[in-house]
Amino acid sequence: MPIKLGLIGKTNTGKTTFFNSATLSSEEISSYPFTTKSPISGISHAITLCVHPEFKIQDSPNNSKCLEGWRYIPIELIDLPGLIKDAWKGKGLGNQFLSIAAQSDALLHVVDASGGIDSSGKISEVGTGDPLSDFADIEEELIMWYHKILEGNRDKISKSIRTGSDIVNALTDLYRGIGVNTTHVKESLIATNLSEKEFDDFDVADTKKLASFIRKISKPTLIVANKIDVEGADKNFARLRERYNDSIVIPVSGDSEFSLRRAEQKGLIKYSPGSEQFEIIKSDELNEKQINALNFIKKGIMGEYMRTGVQFAINVAVFKLLKMNSIYPVADEKNLADKKGRVLPDLILLKDGATINDLAKEIHTDLTKGLLYGKDLRYNLRLPVDYQLRDRDVVSLVSASKK
Repeated sequence: MPIKLGLIGKTNTGKTTFFNSATLSSEEISSYPFTTKSPISGISHAITLCVHPEFKIQDSPNNSKCLEGWRYIPIELIDLPGLIKDAWKGKGLGNQFLSIAAQSDALLHVVDASGGIDSSGKISEVGTGDPLSDFADIEEELIMWYHKILEGNRDKISKSIRTGSDIVNALTDLYRGIGVNTTHVKESLIATNLSEKEFDDFDVADTKKLASFIRKISKPTLIVANKIDVEGADKNFARLRERYNDSIVIPVSGDSEFSLRRAEQKGLIKYSPGSEQFEIIKSDELNEKQINALNFIKKGIMGEYMRTGVQFAINVAVFKLLKMNSIYPVADEKNLADKKGRVLPDLILLKDGATINDLAKEIHTDLTKGLLYGKDLRYNLRLPVDYQLRDRDVVSLVSASKK
């Protein structure tokens, strides 16, 4: 299954523009509330350097694509309906939003860095809104939803503990459906100093604090400071970084990225997503307004922030927040190919700490039967089944049957 990234935030922050630019989709964009009435899913890509130039061979990708030495790995991007206050109580599209958001592996929290929306998410005069409060409002909704689950199941957890389960397993079972595992729960109990306290002695403040940590640890989130192209947004971007210094904040211009990708799609410019530059190749087909817009992107966005930020945000979410490593498994050690002769056909994303055995499971559960070792084809080394894979490893798996 591909990695799922959820776009969250209030209405009119530019989530759908971000989504459209990242997926080259054409979903409706409007300023009235709940334009996105249900979750919309599309395919975007995480991008990383391919290993084929290093091995001086030409690859033939299967589960991803390779363009000019860069691997484009499909990921699922989900544009979620905007939240309103008390969504955790079911107001607006709250229940639908929260349940889908919880299924995402990581969240991109989009805020309007220009301050162009009011507290309810309605369009207002630029500079009158506060993106810091907007971020805090949505975060509180998520925390309260996690808290509601915990408080609503106190009796169930207590009974589970009384009948032999420990608190870690009881809480994990409660939250398992929204992507929480035992490690998340253990870390949260330690971080909140609740690991030694009896569950029945937890007060409401304890359970909210615990729910807050479980949400934070299990659903890593970065802040997308969108509309950075609007005058004054740079100041709010600086405020966001200072206030939320424990989070990654990325300046983004969704409109600029969408314009560049559309122009590239029409053959007017040469541009790769996430690139720090683009080249106009059909200037005679551009009108004055389009040329001015491209010049602004080149100077005002890329000149100031190096990139539009859309692709960068996706890459950071996959490789920094989720700590994914790119692994290239092959069957033919000599030619770095699969059984069909395709060279470096697949790139598999595995979490940092994943082992040779985990790779075997990811490819096919039967591969773990009789698995003897892995082989690092860059250095011709045998790797034990518990070897922790590193980014850009090219490996083959050796089993008793294969040997």
